[in-house]
Amino acid sequence: MAELIQKKLKFEVEKYTQMQKDVSKSMSARQKLETQLTENNIVKEELDLLDSTNTVYKLIGPVLVKQDPDEAKATVSKRLDYINGEIQRYEMLLKDLEKKSDQQRELLASLQQEFQKAQGLAVGKA
Repeated sequence: MAELIQKKLKFEVEKYTQMQKDVSKSMSARQKLETQLTENNIVKEELDLLDSTNTVYKLIGPVLVKQDPDEAKATVSKRLDYINGEIQRYEMLLKDLEKKSDQQRELLASLQQEFQKAQGLAVGKA
């Protein structure tokens, strides 16, 4: 009986380890999005200082291409909306992963107690 519980415990530990890796990956992705959000907010602030007579250039590959200031502002605004949406999505995902991780931790604790009891019974019989 102890061997069966031990196998289940090992499986659940591997599952928990994978969950922790997923949390780590999601947090890393969210941090990258936060960095992009900051950079794009700085660009937006700079573009807001311009008027329609100023010239804006966009870097496409190794070439600077002239771009309409209003078009540049719209592009940055759309990008900010997208980044904010992605950040919210990752926050929801992280909350869900944390909840599942807590449940998994509780399951591991109960399995560990079961395993210890089973080992104690096995020692008592021997």
